[in-house]
Parts: sequence; structure tokens; C-alpha cells
Amino acid sequence: MARKITLDFLKTEAASGMVLGLAAVAALIAANSSLAPAYFGWLKSEHILQVGPLLLELTISEWIKEGLMAVFFLVVGLEIKYEILKGELRNPRKLATPVLAALGGMIAPALVYLAVSGLLNGPQGGWPIPLATDIAFALAVFAVAARGLPSSLRVFLLTLAIVDDLGAIALIAVLFSNGVEWVPLAWVAGLLAAGALFASRRRVAAPFWVLGFGLVWYLTVLAGLSTSLSAVAFALIVPVADRSDDRQSPLKEAMHDLHPYVAYLVLPLFAFAKAGVSFGGLSLEQAFAPLVLGIALGLFVGKQIGVFGFAWLASALKIGRRPTDATWLEIYGVSLLCGVGFTMSLFVGILAFPGAIDSVEQVEVKLGVLAGSFLSAVLGAVVLAVASRRRKILAEAATDTHAL
Repeated sequence: MARKITLDFLKTEAASGMVLGLAAVAALIAANSSLAPAYFGWLKSEHILQVGPLLLELTISEWIKEGLMAVFFLVVGLEIKYEILKGELRNPRKLATPVLAALGGMIAPALVYLAVSGLLNGPQGGWPIPLATDIAFALAVFAVAARGLPSSLRVFLLTLAIVDDLGAIALIAVLFSNGVEWVPLAWVAGLLAAGALFASRRRVAAPFWVLGFGLVWYLTVLAGLSTSLSAVAFALIVPVADRSDDRQSPLKEAMHDLHPYVAYLVLPLFAFAKAGVSFGGLSLEQAFAPLVLGIALGLFVGKQIGVFGFAWLASALKIGRRPTDATWLEIYGVSLLCGVGFTMSLFVGILAFPGAIDSVEQVEVKLGVLAGSFLSAVLGAVVLAVASRRRKILAEAATDTHAL
């Protein structure tokens, strides 16, 4: 059953990968054409949501990032919980590998950035920029390039990326936060605790789960925290056990019902909103600026060294185990995809170097993130495609030998 659910997810993501890519291309065209004023104006336009006494005003960009992407992280959290309890990550050693790989994927890029920046007398404050992984784009590339490879690799990438991003979110809270509103945060913690307790004792109807998630999301926004964090936390309290009356799991139902909307609506809208990077102000002279090289090499070199190195070390020291049926070449391909920082790295870049969108630092941040993410995505796709082809050839050879 666990394998069937994962395969269903892969089919949906493989089909939606092209939609996500088209949305990103459309955003780039809009941001660098006569449509740019309308495109950026739409993203900055503010819209109000009022439900009874609850009032919230956010821009379209914020609604997509904090609203729709919270649903994405909810689904990601549900899948990781399922894999830990019922699937690939039930073995603690298999869970340890992506967690340690994520740790390496944060340490190595920071060290690479600091080394490059120190050598070239660049700004030291940009070291958090190459630490994060853009889960949406990395999964899209994986879905297109990794056909025929073990589904355990996707679980490995998903777990690694979510730990990676939670680490980046924690860094943002520590380094760049202007303060947290503790009263709504306390309400969030209380609601999650009450939901977990109530769900463990009796059946909770679907409308109450929806209402609870909406309320937790609203309070998280008021608290000034990333909604991705509370979405993953909420996923952890959704029961995985089958109900006694209809033998259906609330967690599996939520995964099944939400995933198509995430794949075909949430992620394409996110790509369209965040991939629209204007190339205005970029010049060849800036291509080798210390900030550009530090970010690009942190993503492209640091990520693959950190993720692959720590995954190999975990296996060698018997702390962790490789994903089921996966080869080291395939794990290396996934390690490369972790260098796709894109939207998360751009977001951290805005916090690390606040200023006008066309300032020298922001232009260099864009160039470094785009270069590092593009190289990581292309080489990762190539390595995974080669690994997939190699696996197919070996399978065909084994079939022919068996037939003889």
C-alpha cells in the first residue's frame, strides 16, 4: 500500500512537472517584457480576507507564499509522517540519512560561501543565502528526470528538503526576525496540542480538520512566523490509523484529496509568482563579483558536497542507510538537485541585503542564485537521466539472461 501511494504521487508530479515549468517560463517572459508593470503590479496588489471577526490583508504574492504554499507543506508533512510510520522511513537509520544529509547541505554551502567571500573580499553577510533548497522546483525536476528510479529516492529528497528548509526558516527567525508575537504563537501551540489529544481519543470529522488548519494558519500569520512550519506541525497530528467504521485513514484521505490541487494549482501559481525575476540591471561585469560567485558556488558546489558527503558518511559509519534499492550515482543526482535554491534563496537574499530591487547587492544575489540553481538543476537532471537509463539497460540485460 505504501508503494502504491508513492507511485500515485509520482505519476501526478511527473504530469505536473511540465505545467510547473511552463508557469516558470511564463513568469520570466512576463517579468522581462512589456507585461512587467502589470505582472509586478498584480503581485503587489493587496487583498483582504474577512471571516467574521477575523481580518487579514496581504498582497497576492504573500497570499500565494503564506497561504497556498501552506497547503503544499501540509501535504509534504503528511507524506513524511506516513513514510516514517508506515513506509520507507520506518527504519531509524533510513530516517537518519536524509536528516544528516540536510545538515551537511547547510554546513558545506555556508563554508564555501565564506571561503569564496573571504578570498575575494566579498560581503560575509550572505552566507545563509545558499543554504535552502527549493522543494517545489527540485521535486519537479526529479519527477521529469528520474523516471524508473526507486520511489525511495523521492522520499529521501522530500525529507532532506523539508529538514533543510526548516533549518533555513529557523535561521531567518534568529538572524532576520523583527520579533515574534507570543500570544498568537501560544494559541497555535495550544490548538495543536488539543487537536492531537482529541484526535487520539475519537474520530474528528473532516470539516473540523479544515477549520482547525485554517485557524492555526491564521494565528501563525499573526505571530509573524512562516506558515510552512505550522503546516508541517499540523500534519503531525492528523491520524494515520484507519477509522473503525469505514477502514479509511484520515491522513491517506487528505494526501489523496489535496495532492492534485497542490500539483496542478498551488505549485504552478507559486512558480508563476516567484520565478518572475527581472534581468534588468544584470551585466557581464557582475558575473564574477564575489557575492555572485559565493552564492553560485555555495549552491552548486557546496550543496552537492555537503548532501552527498554526509549521506555517504552516515552509511559508512553505520549511522544511516541508503534509500531502498538506490545507487550512489542516483543519490549523487539527488544531491545536485538540492542546489536548486531559487525562490527560498532569493527570499533570504532580500533579508540579508535589504534595499531597492535594483540595488547592486540585489542584482548580484539574483545572478548568483539563478546561476547556482540552473547549474544544479541541469547537471542533476543529466545525472538522474543517465542513472535511469543505466538501470533500464541493466534490467533488460537481466531479463534477457533469465530468458536464456
